[in-house]
Amino acid sequence: MNKIYRNNAESLIVFQAGHLRDLIEEIIHCCQERVLFQSHKFLLTPAELRCLLLFHNEKYLTVKGIAQKLEVAKSRVTKIMEGLLNKKLVQSIDDPEDARVKLFSLTTSGLKKTSEIDNFIKEIHNELLMNLKPEDRKSVLHSLELLRSSMKVVKAKLF
Repeated sequence: MNKIYRNNAESLIVFQAGHLRDLIEEIIHCCQERVLFQSHKFLLTPAELRCLLLFHNEKYLTVKGIAQKLEVAKSRVTKIMEGLLNKKLVQSIDDPEDARVKLFSLTTSGLKKTSEIDNFIKEIHNELLMNLKPEDRKSVLHSLELLRSSMKVVKAKLF
């Protein structure tokens, strides 16, 4: 009896793990499509869009700091910043403490564009929640918080 129960429980876990994988892949794909749509809508590359959003709570960022946050090479950040400089969304100044370091900040146009992007993302999230019944919203958010916590535990074990 215990062996049958264990086999059924193991089969259920295997099925649920596969279903979780499929759901996460679909969600990631949907998010990637949204990023591409946003990029087209705001006339930015996906990398430029992600970079602009880094300035949300920052007055100045460095190439090194951006590279760390985006998890890309500094040479890649240099290309991204060139695009944003050419679009006049960021400006560059020498760091007063170290002239070898460039500080980047948003221009007025960059602030406006970032605000537009933030508002667009908020609208999408509001629309997502409005498609759920009020009692389901709480359940979905709670479930996502549980998933995030579980993911952090697994990450700590594996990485």
